[in-house]
Amino acid sequence: MRRIRIGIDTGGTFTDVVAVDEQTGALVTTKTPSTPADPADGFMTAVTKVLELLGEDGAAVGSVAHGTTVATNQLLEGKLGRLGFITTEGYEFLLEIARQSVPDGYGNSYFWVKPDRIVPVDRVRTVGGRLDFRGSEIRPFDAAQAREVARWFREQDITTIGVCFLHSYADPSHEQAMRSMLDAEHPGAVVSLSSDVLREYREYERAVTTLVDAAVKPKVAAYVAGLAQRLHDFAPGVPFSIMRSNGGVLSAEEVVHQPITTVLSGPAAGALGAGLIAQRAGYGRVLTLDGGGTSTDVSVVLDGEPTLTTEGSIGRFPSKIPMIDVVTVGAGGGSIAWTSPERNLKVGPRSAGAVPGPVCYPDGGTEPTVTDAHVLLGRIPPHLLGGEIPLSVNTAREGLTKLAAELGMAAEPCAGGILEISAWNQANALRQITVKRGLDVRDFTMVTFGGSGSLLACRLIDILGLPSVLVPLDPGNTSAYGLLTVDARCDYVQTAVSRHRDLQLPAVFASYAELRERAAAALDREGFAATEQRFVRTADLRYFGQAFEVRVPVTDGALDQAAADAVAGAFHRAHHALYGYDFTDDDRQQVEWVNLRVTGVGPIRRPVPREVRPGDGRLDGARTGERQVWFETAYTPAEIYDRSRLRAGDVVAGPAVIEEFGSTIPVHPGFAATVDRFGNVVLTKNDVAPQARGHADVVAACPGPQGAKSVLGR
Repeated sequence: MRRIRIGIDTGGTFTDVVAVDEQTGALVTTKTPSTPADPADGFMTAVTKVLELLGEDGAAVGSVAHGTTVATNQLLEGKLGRLGFITTEGYEFLLEIARQSVPDGYGNSYFWVKPDRIVPVDRVRTVGGRLDFRGSEIRPFDAAQAREVARWFREQDITTIGVCFLHSYADPSHEQAMRSMLDAEHPGAVVSLSSDVLREYREYERAVTTLVDAAVKPKVAAYVAGLAQRLHDFAPGVPFSIMRSNGGVLSAEEVVHQPITTVLSGPAAGALGAGLIAQRAGYGRVLTLDGGGTSTDVSVVLDGEPTLTTEGSIGRFPSKIPMIDVVTVGAGGGSIAWTSPERNLKVGPRSAGAVPGPVCYPDGGTEPTVTDAHVLLGRIPPHLLGGEIPLSVNTAREGLTKLAAELGMAAEPCAGGILEISAWNQANALRQITVKRGLDVRDFTMVTFGGSGSLLACRLIDILGLPSVLVPLDPGNTSAYGLLTVDARCDYVQTAVSRHRDLQLPAVFASYAELRERAAAALDREGFAATEQRFVRTADLRYFGQAFEVRVPVTDGALDQAAADAVAGAFHRAHHALYGYDFTDDDRQQVEWVNLRVTGVGPIRRPVPREVRPGDGRLDGARTGERQVWFETAYTPAEIYDRSRLRAGDVVAGPAVIEEFGSTIPVHPGFAATVDRFGNVVLTKNDVAPQARGHADVVAACPGPQGAKSVLGR
């Protein structure tokens, strides 16, 4: 009987896996080192390992969901291959002109060097034909010129091509004619059309998004197809889905046609898993911090739903696809510490990754990392994964001593400085998603997860003024757990610019109906019955003359004037929440509708959390020993605890270290760690720490903020 669902998240250092037996409710987690040379090897190792822990084989597997970094890594590394670009005649310099924007403001314009274009001008070709913004044809498609362009790309052996014609979001017929010509004249080419990838205006962002989709399509398709075949050989016929950036999953068969939607696959799963865990624990306003070996990803979650954006980017490439609003910094456990020419200590963004790994690893690298600093200072035990990966304190000391000598200091203060810089790097990322968006970071509880996510939690409470930090059970596997909690989702958008007072409601309703039909067809292909399918309507609105929009919900059902006015009212309120002002009472400032959106949702069954037994206030059964740990400026004796033996209501006072299979929680002096009824550890400063009064009292003592209203991203 197929009853086991498996979630697998492949990171730069470890591959995390979670399996749930839907018949017994048993939940098993583990992890294995990633295999960068062939991520599929680590994937299959994780599958077999977790099934062995359950005492099962491939015949018991009911479904597998996967979070992958294949597309993300390809973009971050800039390995895009020889791309070609076809656009409307007269717009061959579209990518060169780009946008009139400079990172960090115009004060940086003197120093900023414009990055290379995703496609250089010599690989750009144009085709005659023109549409207006309503989709009406001004000039017919030039088939003869299109044939010449297709043959030119074939002769140049350029096999990956993006097509973006002006206003094709309104009518895709010219782009479809171009694809037919490429199929006839250059049948080996991989082609992405902007009308398939993003039916939304703004030609530069639409073009780059389409080219990114084309660039990652061959590698993602090969990876997913190879993985699907290996999984089929192991468990024939098992459903296999891939996590998408929008917070949903899609079958492997479908995702190869939309590879750009996987670029934030792993971080999206982590944010969703952490948000659900926090919501069940009673926390409505949450910051998530996913600390891995290579990087740290942070996001905002309101009422269990991560905020979304369509104004994101992957590396240096803008992307307009719906994605969870995540900020990533190179501050993971493998981030390398180094000295600048000015003899300043720096941390990241370069990472030692899984190969060669930190200095303390067996056969590790030669440059000290954040992990080496933690090992030297006693913050983590001299091993990972319950002893599977031994760590050498001596080699960590050797590497850090060499670095410290360059700075004229001892190894321990140098290691402490590395951790302090890493903490501030993470704090700055958290400020980007809160303070820069008009949110007060002190109003949020933070959820830390990932193998290294909880190591700096106490320091972040001090730096940011956080009320508390929640660390889930098995935090190293939260992203993999998130893969078992997400619904199937598909997003469709149509640009339809109109001022609110001139809105043609029948036309808007018809557009929503068409988008809903496309979403329903996608969910049908995913195997969801019509009675299970759910659809969410939203719209992007702005004040006339503004350059960017705010997305607001649109209620289901008939779209009459009252419903449209309610959407405009929601826009006024959302605009005020984001920017501190609105024009509700100013008839001269008109509201403009820009994009219509429909999200189709196919719900899945989520794992049911189990509560842990209440403790009796005594920690002797969980205490495993004591070791010297460096906090602040000196080594201090710290009690060591086995997290698996802690019970609800137990309170661990710092200095202490709580250890488990895939993660470690240093509890600094002046802090306390309280276990809630779901086994989560809640870190607080001593002056606000909840007291252990039994099972129910502990939960009531730290319920978390409630009642936050979800605001969709800009």
